Amino acid sequence: MQLETNCPFCFPHEDPQQRIVLENNYCYFLQKDAEQTVLEGSGLIVPKSHRVNAFALTPEEWKATYDLLQHAKSILDEQYSPKGYTLGWNVGEASNQTILHAHLHVIPRFSDEPYAGRGLRYWLKQPANKRPGKRDE
Repeated sequence: MQLETNCPFCFPHEDPQQRIVLENNYCYFLQKDAEQTVLEGSGLIVPKSHRVNAFALTPEEWKATYDLLQHAKSILDEQYSPKGYTLGWNVGEASNQTILHAHLHVIPRFSDEPYAGRGLRYWLKQPANKRPGKRDE
């Protein structure tokens, strides 16, 4: 298994601010302590081996991610009864990937949130996000 010594997702058991909620042979489902997150119930699925981003995952890691996602959803549905989910991978600096270890954001969504109804694409589609010099096509 590939690990990077300075990567927080390679050694999640050593981070007192996050906990391993679920795991299988290839991945963890991690959550931060409740006091440290605005997004109630949110967590991350990360491969146990150090993979820089989602494009580097093996077929086995993709399957394990899917399996863990289904299991995490069952737990989150039971604990929080969300009205929806936002799921997302950030890949590269332009996408705001700040930790270079692949991680899938699993975010329960609720109808009483101030930003309810605004998913990933909402923010990206804002006119202020248009690249300079690009026109509508």
